[in-house]
Amino acid sequence: MRVLLDKLHREEIMKISARSILLTAAVIAACGMLAGATASAQGVKIGVLNDQSGVYADFSGKGSVEGAKMAIEDFGGSVLGQKIELVTADHQNKPDLASAIARRWYDAEGVDMITDLNNSSVALAVQQVAADKKKIDIVVGSSTPALTGSACAPYGFQWAF
Repeated sequence: MRVLLDKLHREEIMKISARSILLTAAVIAACGMLAGATASAQGVKIGVLNDQSGVYADFSGKGSVEGAKMAIEDFGGSVLGQKIELVTADHQNKPDLASAIARRWYDAEGVDMITDLNNSSVALAVQQVAADKKKIDIVVGSSTPALTGSACAPYGFQWAF
């Protein structure tokens, strides 16, 4: 019974995370349309950057990626006429790796926002990159008060802890 309850709880968390990702995608698309341009040339591109192989993998990891894929599918693959594309990567709990991935995604791959960021040091590193690039990041699960304090940025959001 406990295993079933844990599975149901995990599925509910994935649904909530996926909904928040898609809500943000809708906001990005709407803002792009209001500004007279699409959010990015290919539609709305969301990056899920999380720990897929380490200590936080059970908390987010591949389950979070699958939840985002299911939510995109539930939306029919688009929001406000914009195609939703998902890219993912494992930051391995390394801030330098996470910030390098974030830079590549924002600069070369046209990612509009990065989410998950479940480790405080990774979240702080990516939030700095996002602020420098004037792109959105949504932190899910990190507990450092610096995200909304000393390292607060106009493009960074902390969804939950």
